[in-house]
Amino acid sequence: MASVPIIPDSYNYVLAEFECLDPLLSALRLDSSRLKCTCIAVSKRWLALGSSGGGLNLIQKDGWKQRLFLAHKEGAISRVACCLHDEDYVAVATSQGLVVVWELNQERRGKPERIYVSSEHKGRKVTALCWDTAALRVFVGDHVGKVSAIKINTSKQGKAAATFVMFPVQIITTVDSRVVQLDYLDGRLLISSLTRTYLCDTEREKFWKIGNKERDGEFGACFFPAGKNSGNQQPLIYCARPGSRMWEVNFDGEVQSTHQFKQLLSSPPLPVVTLRLDPRYTGTSCSPQSLSFPKLLYLTEHCVMTWTERGIYIFLPQSVQVLLWSEVKDIQDIAVYKSELFCLHTNGKVVHLSLLLVDRCVERLIRRGFWTLAARVCYLFQNSIISCRARKNLPPDKLEHLKSQLDASTQQDLVTQLEELISKLEPLDSACSSRRSSISSHESFSVLDSGIYRVISRRGSQSDEDSCSLHSQTFSEDERLKEFPVHQEDEQVELDNVSHASVTVEADRNETFLPFSIPLSFRSPSPLVSLQAVKESVSSFVRKTTEKIGTLHISPDTRGRQEAKDEEQLQELTVNLIASPQEEKELEQQSCQLSEEDHLRDLKAATAEAITKLQDPLVLLEPQRMRRVLQEWLIYLEEKFGSKENSTSSIKKSKTVCAEEERAVLEENLQLDPTDGDPADKEQISILKDCSEKENTDETCVSKNVHENSTDLKGPLDCCFQVSPPCAIEPDVQKDLVELTTLCFELRVFSCGSGEAEESSDGSLPLAASWTLACRFMRSYFFLLDLKRLKQCIITMYATTPNVWETYIAGLKELTCHSPVALAMENEDMLKILKQLHDLGPWDDSPLLLVHAQRLYEKFGEIALRPLIKFHPSILPSDIKQLCRNDPAHFLAYLDSLVKSKPEDKRSSLLRSLLQPESVRLDWLCLAVSHDAPQRANTVDAEGNPRPRSHLFTWGYSQLILLLIKLPADFVTKEKMADICKSHGFWPGYLFLCLELDRRIEAFTNIAHLDDLSLLNGEDGSIPETIEEWKFLLHLAQNHSTAIHHHGPQNGNAVSNGSSSGPDCITVENVALLLAKAIGPNRALPLLQECGLTLELSERFTGVCEILRIAEKRQRALIQSMLERCDRFLWSQQA
Repeated sequence: MASVPIIPDSYNYVLAEFECLDPLLSALRLDSSRLKCTCIAVSKRWLALGSSGGGLNLIQKDGWKQRLFLAHKEGAISRVACCLHDEDYVAVATSQGLVVVWELNQERRGKPERIYVSSEHKGRKVTALCWDTAALRVFVGDHVGKVSAIKINTSKQGKAAATFVMFPVQIITTVDSRVVQLDYLDGRLLISSLTRTYLCDTEREKFWKIGNKERDGEFGACFFPAGKNSGNQQPLIYCARPGSRMWEVNFDGEVQSTHQFKQLLSSPPLPVVTLRLDPRYTGTSCSPQSLSFPKLLYLTEHCVMTWTERGIYIFLPQSVQVLLWSEVKDIQDIAVYKSELFCLHTNGKVVHLSLLLVDRCVERLIRRGFWTLAARVCYLFQNSIISCRARKNLPPDKLEHLKSQLDASTQQDLVTQLEELISKLEPLDSACSSRRSSISSHESFSVLDSGIYRVISRRGSQSDEDSCSLHSQTFSEDERLKEFPVHQEDEQVELDNVSHASVTVEADRNETFLPFSIPLSFRSPSPLVSLQAVKESVSSFVRKTTEKIGTLHISPDTRGRQEAKDEEQLQELTVNLIASPQEEKELEQQSCQLSEEDHLRDLKAATAEAITKLQDPLVLLEPQRMRRVLQEWLIYLEEKFGSKENSTSSIKKSKTVCAEEERAVLEENLQLDPTDGDPADKEQISILKDCSEKENTDETCVSKNVHENSTDLKGPLDCCFQVSPPCAIEPDVQKDLVELTTLCFELRVFSCGSGEAEESSDGSLPLAASWTLACRFMRSYFFLLDLKRLKQCIITMYATTPNVWETYIAGLKELTCHSPVALAMENEDMLKILKQLHDLGPWDDSPLLLVHAQRLYEKFGEIALRPLIKFHPSILPSDIKQLCRNDPAHFLAYLDSLVKSKPEDKRSSLLRSLLQPESVRLDWLCLAVSHDAPQRANTVDAEGNPRPRSHLFTWGYSQLILLLIKLPADFVTKEKMADICKSHGFWPGYLFLCLELDRRIEAFTNIAHLDDLSLLNGEDGSIPETIEEWKFLLHLAQNHSTAIHHHGPQNGNAVSNGSSSGPDCITVENVALLLAKAIGPNRALPLLQECGLTLELSERFTGVCEILRIAEKRQRALIQSMLERCDRFLWSQQA
C-alpha cells in the first residue's frame, strides 16, 4: 500500500460540504444558460439568491424550502443584503442602479411589499450594500465612489410612523474611486475603495483616511468585533494591503501594525471535504503567495476570511496565523454567517461550506452515513484525531463502528488505515475508564459535543431497583447541561436529532437506532407522562369495548334510544366493562367466530353468483343492469365487512332508505365540523328536518346540501381506513372480491340502494353526492380495492373534487405508515430518502411510490419534484399534476424537466405518450403559455395584433410549447391551440399553426405586424408560393410602412433590433428584393410595376437586381458547361 501524506497536527480545522445545493438551484431554474444566480447573501434564517432575470429567491435555510420570490422589472439583481438584526427586511440593487428595500411581513403573514425605492444611483453600478447593525438603515456604494444612506420607516416603529414617511436619501460622501466594500459597526462606517480605506462616524459626520500609503486595485476591509470575554476592549479594523499583507487599525482609524502572510501561505493547501471528490493532500510546500485580498469578511470568533481566484484563505490576524487555505476555483462572491460559507461561482453555481473542527466533521459524516469519506478524513487528519479533545467526539468504539461499515473486500486500504489509527489511540484516564467499564455491562453510551456521556440502558438487563438507583446516581439533564456548557458552533441542528427527548419517545416504540449505542432510554418517563398515557389507554379501551358490545347486543331499532341514554348510565356501563374485561373478550371472540362462519359462506356464494351474471353479454353491455347486480352483491359485502351505517342500510332497498342514507352522510359531515353555533350548520340542520318530513317527494335536497357542504368536509382525511382484511380470506376469493369492489367504485355503486335514487338517468348518484359516498366507500373497503384502477378512476371521474384524491392518498399513507421510507421521512434529508426509494425498486407502476412522492412534496416542496423524473414511468405527469393541483407552476417545471431529460430526437415521442387522455394537451399548453412568460401588453397591442418584434421575447417554456404544438392532432384541436397562442401572444407557435392550418393570409398579416423579414423563409413554408400571395404581401408591406411613417413605432418598450427601415424589417423594398431572389429579377419587375410600387424602390434595388441577373447568367453558363462535359464523357465511354 502506497504511503499517503498525513496532515500535520497544527491543522485542526477543515472546510466541509455536507449537502449539495445543485437540486435547489435546479428547482429554482437557476441552472440554465438563460437564467443564473448573480449575487448572494445570507442571514440566520434566509439564503438570498439574486438572478439575472430580476428575481430574488429567498430560501429558508431550515429545510432549504423556497419561501418567497420577489420580482423586479428594473433589471438583473446585482447586489443583495439581508438585515441581520431584523430579518424581515432585505435590500436589493438592480443593474439599472435602483435600490429597492423590501419588508417581508413574515411576522404578520402578509405579502412582501416595497417600502423604499432609491434612484440616487440610477444609471450607475451599485458595487456594495451594507445594513446598519442597530437601525433600519442601508448604506449603498457605487462604481464612481458615491456612498449614500437610506433610512427606512415602517409601521413596526409605532403609530407615529404608520403613515410611512419617506426620508430623503442621505449622501454620506464621495470617495476618489470605485467602492469595493462597505462594513458597519457601532456607529462607524468603513469604506474601502480602489485606492484607500475611509472611516466615517455617521453620527458626528467625521471622516478619517486610514494610513498614508495608497494602493491600486480591489482590496477589502472589515471590522473585527471585540470578543465576549474581552472586557472594554474596542473593536479592531483590518485592511487588505498588496503582497498578502493586512493593516491592523484601532477603532479611531490609527494603524497599529502590519501583518505579513506571504511566507505563511507557502504551506500546502488543505483539501475541502466533499462528496464530489476524494480529499487529497500533497504535503509539498508551494512558493510564497503574494496576493491581493478583494474582500475581508469576519468569520466566527478571531477569524478573518478572504478569497482569490485560486482559493479560500482563513486567517487568525491577532496571532498572525493562517488557520487554513484550500483550493476552490472561480469564486465570484462569498456570503458568510457565523461558520457557514456560501460560495457563488462564476458559472452561477452555489456551494455551501462549513468551517469546523476535524473531529466534528468526521462525526457529522458518520451521522449522515458517509462512511468512506469519514474514513479518509480520519486517516488524513489522524494527528488531530489522536488529540485528547478529539477523543471526546470520536471515542474508539465510534471508530470501530466506522471500520465495521467499510467493505473489507474492496476497501482494504481504508480498513488497514483505520486499524492503524485506532492502534495509536491511548486509553483515557482511569476515572473515565472505570466509569465506562462499570456501566458497559448494562448500558451503552455516546458522547455529546459538550463531552457529556449519554448512557442508554438496555431494556430488561436489570431490575427496576437497579434502574432507579442508576437514575438517582446520575445528574438530571438540566443539571448536566448547566455543569457542562454545550459548544454552540455549528451543531445546533444535529443536536436536535440526538436529544434526550427524541430518544425517550422513540425508545418506547423500540424503533430507535442511534449510532454506536443500543437504542433504549436509561431514564424513566415523568409521572405526569405515565399518568397521561394510562388515562388515554383506559379511555381508548372503554370507547372501543362500548362500541363492540353495542354492536353485538343492541338491535338496530333500539340503537338510537340506547345512544341517547344519559351520562350516568354510560358511566355505569363503563365501570362494568372495566370490571369484567375477560368476560367481554370471550363474548367478542365467540361472536366473531359465528359471524365469520355464517357470513363468509354467504359472501362466497353471492360473489360467485355476481361474477356469473356479469359474464352474461346482456348484463355486461348494459351499465344499469350491471349496477343492479352489484347492488345485490353489495348487500352481502356490507354485512360482512361494512360499517354499522352500511349494515343497517343493507336490510332495506326502498327509496326511503336511500334518502335516509344520503341524509346520514350529510349528518356525518355536519358532525365532523367542530364549530358550534355556525349559521351554516343551523341552516343545514333545518334542511335535514324538512327532508325527513318529505323524504318521498324531495330527495334532491339532500344531494344539493351535500354539494354545498363539500368544501368543509374533513371526514375523508380524519377517519380511519380498513387497510387490511379483518379476517383471513382465501386468495381466489379475495381476487374476486377485489374485482367486484373496484367495479362498484368505477360504476359509483357505493351502497345497496344508491343506484335507485335516480333510476331515470343512468342509475347512479349525481356527482355532488357521489364523491362524499365515494370517500366513505374507500375508507370501508380500502383493502378490497385495486389501487391502480382506483387511482385512474379518481383522476378521470373525480378531477373536480379534490377530496376524493385526498382520501385516496390518506389511505395509502395509512397503508405505508410503518414502511422504512415513511419512518425515514421524519429525520433524513431528501437525497437519502430518494436513494432509499431507488434501492427499494423497481416500483413498476405501484401506487405506493406515489404516496412516498406525496410525502416528499409535502416536506420539501417543489425541490422534491425534479428528482422524481428518474422514477418515470412509475410516476406519471398525471400523478404529479394531482400532487401539485394547488400550484400548477410546480407541475409545469416537472413536466419541462421530464421532457428535457430525454434526447431531442425522443422528446416528441415521449410527450405524445404522456398525452393520455388527449384533452390534457390544451390544459398543458394553457399552463405553459401563462407561466414564466412576458406580459401580454408587451406582445399584443390594443387591437389584438402583434407588437413589432414581440416574437423575440424569451418564454420560459418555449421548447415545451413548440413540442405540444408540433405533435399530430385533429383540426379542431389545432384551431384551439392557435387561439391559445394568439390570446397569449406566443407568435412563433401561432405562425406555425396558421401555416399548418393553411391560413396563410393570416400568417402573412401577422408577420407584417411583427416586422421581421427573417420570418419569411422557405424552411417552414412561410414564403409566398403564388403570385397572389406576393401581391398581398407587397400591399401589407406598403400599408405597414405608411402606418409607421404616420403613427411612429407602436412598441416603444418592446424588444427592438434596428430601425424600421433596416435590412430585416418588412418594407416594400425588402419584400421586393425577396421576390426578385425567389422568382428572378426579370419576372419580379413587371409584377412590381403592376402593383404600382416601382416608385418606392431605391437604387439599391436596381443594383441588387443587376447582380442577380449576372449571377443567373453565370449560373446558366456553368450548368451548360457541366452538361457538355458530361455529354462528352458519356460518348467517350461508349466508344
